[in-house]
Amino acid sequence: MAATHNPFSALQYRDFRLLMGGRLTAQIGEMMVSIAIGWELYERTNDALALGLVGLVQVIPVILLSLPGGYVADRYDRKRVTLYSQLFLMAMSGALLVLSATQGALPLIYIVLALIGVGRAFNNPAEGAITPETVPPQAYENAATWSGAVWQISSILGPAVGGLLIGLTNSAAVVYGVNVAAGAVLVVAILLLRSKQTDFAAAEEPPLQALYNGWKFVRHSQLILGSITLDMFAVLLGGAIYLLPIYARDILHVDATGLGLLRAAPSVGALTTALILARSTGFQRAGAALLWAVAGFGLATIIFGISTSFWLSLLMLALTGALDMVSVIIRHTLVMLKTPSAMRARVNAVNSIFIGVSNELGGFRAGVASSFFGSIPALAVAGLPALAVGPTWAVVSGGVGTILVVLLVARYAPELRRLGRMRDG
Repeated sequence: MAATHNPFSALQYRDFRLLMGGRLTAQIGEMMVSIAIGWELYERTNDALALGLVGLVQVIPVILLSLPGGYVADRYDRKRVTLYSQLFLMAMSGALLVLSATQGALPLIYIVLALIGVGRAFNNPAEGAITPETVPPQAYENAATWSGAVWQISSILGPAVGGLLIGLTNSAAVVYGVNVAAGAVLVVAILLLRSKQTDFAAAEEPPLQALYNGWKFVRHSQLILGSITLDMFAVLLGGAIYLLPIYARDILHVDATGLGLLRAAPSVGALTTALILARSTGFQRAGAALLWAVAGFGLATIIFGISTSFWLSLLMLALTGALDMVSVIIRHTLVMLKTPSAMRARVNAVNSIFIGVSNELGGFRAGVASSFFGSIPALAVAGLPALAVGPTWAVVSGGVGTILVVLLVARYAPELRRLGRMRDG
């Protein structure tokens, strides 16, 4: 079977190639904006709180509106919902361009960022549900692998290109303009898709009932709920990434270049893993692979937390990215395989809420835990400066918590634990 495996099986399909090309371009644009908005706000305010508010004002609409967005994408044509959402996001990036060029009021910038969150709440469930419509079921796992690779490539290229443009022009407005063009590429790709949505949510199903049914389906599916729960808590508890500036300066004693390498390491590890897995024939025991991957993520987080060696820390961060990619591929494949077509957008919406909450709360948990542990004299560690005690215990406790969550999911989700080859159902 290994001899006949095609690592590019999903890429053989025209619509999937179009979708991935458009998505890669649009995601690079989004990553560029994340760098530009942070740079501009800090330049104008010199206030770290101004940066923290960026994530908050964008995640609140995602939490509140993702399920309604999922219902809309299940009830109506997903390509059209994605198209309108992308046009709206392009308009908001254009608004940022104008506000940046004219030094517009900061409250207006945050309003636009909140509206970007609204656009993503409708775009993400719809766009995610289009993916399984572009390939046959036997290519779902390979499609999830390449989708993960596209995300990691954009995570590496986007900040680099955005930073380069800002450095060359000394202006964030240029980045916002480039993002408008990047969004247009995805719009064209969506317009060129030939695949059709085969199932729609029942027209007679009341909206509130439809929203509840989406959540109910996830809650009663051990495979989907278990995989989403593992990913959510790994991000929520294993939030070492949020404390990297402290690790770089006070523990590993490296400069901004070292911090950049540390920040890039998870994406490099994840992309490498995605390319390796694309050449494999799939997971023989997907459930066990998922549980071991998340447990390994927790262990790598613990080792990173106690490491004072830059190279060991770099390796552990790359390993967390690699293991997280295993989790992402299995989770996305399960969502595509196990979710009825008419409910895919709502299930994607639940997934977006889980991941969105864990991303934002993960940073908050890391900060609070660091402050709490740092205030306990008995937890002082020989050889570490006082400022590094809190972050060390915060990261280590998060890794331990991740492993405990794996044990609980393995105990209470036996269907996930026994899952074999996903393509065999």
